[in-house]
Amino acid sequence: MERAFSAPRLLADRLGADTLDAGQLAGADPEELTAVFQGPPALHRYPGSMAGRTQDLCRLLVERYDGRAENLWADAPDGKALLRRLKELPGFGAQKASIFLALLGKQYGVTPAGWREAAGAYGDEGSTRSVADITGPESLADVRRFKQEQKAAAKKQADAG
Repeated sequence: MERAFSAPRLLADRLGADTLDAGQLAGADPEELTAVFQGPPALHRYPGSMAGRTQDLCRLLVERYDGRAENLWADAPDGKALLRRLKELPGFGAQKASIFLALLGKQYGVTPAGWREAAGAYGDEGSTRSVADITGPESLADVRRFKQEQKAAAKKQADAG
C-alpha cells in the first residue's frame, strides 16, 4: 500500500517535474511513458498497463475537467453523481470508486449530500475497511487486520463450498 502511494512522487521525479500535470501525461509519447513506469524500479507490478491507464485517465481529466482532478468533484450535486463520475474513470470499478469517494469524504472534506450512502460500507464512520480509513500507523494496522480477516473468511467459505 505504501508503495502505491509513493509512485506518483517517483513518477514526477522521473519526469523532472515538481507536480504531475494531467495535460503533460495525456500528451506524452506512450512508449516513453511506459519506459518511465518500467523503471527500475517499476511503478506498478504491471507497468505497461498502468502507464496506459494513467494516460487514459489524464486524457479524460483534460477532456472533461480542464485537466484538474478536483474539478471532478467540485460541482458534484450529490454523492450518487460523484460516484457515477468516479466509476467513469479508467480502471475504476464499483469498489475502487466507492473507496475513493469515502477517501474524499473522510479525509479531504468532499462531502456532497449522500456521500456516505453512495460510498456504501466504505463511507461508514469508524470503519477500518480501506485506505479511506488510514490516518496513521495504528489505523493502517487496523485496515490490514480487517483485510486479513476478510481473506480468511473468504477462504473458509470457499473451502466449505
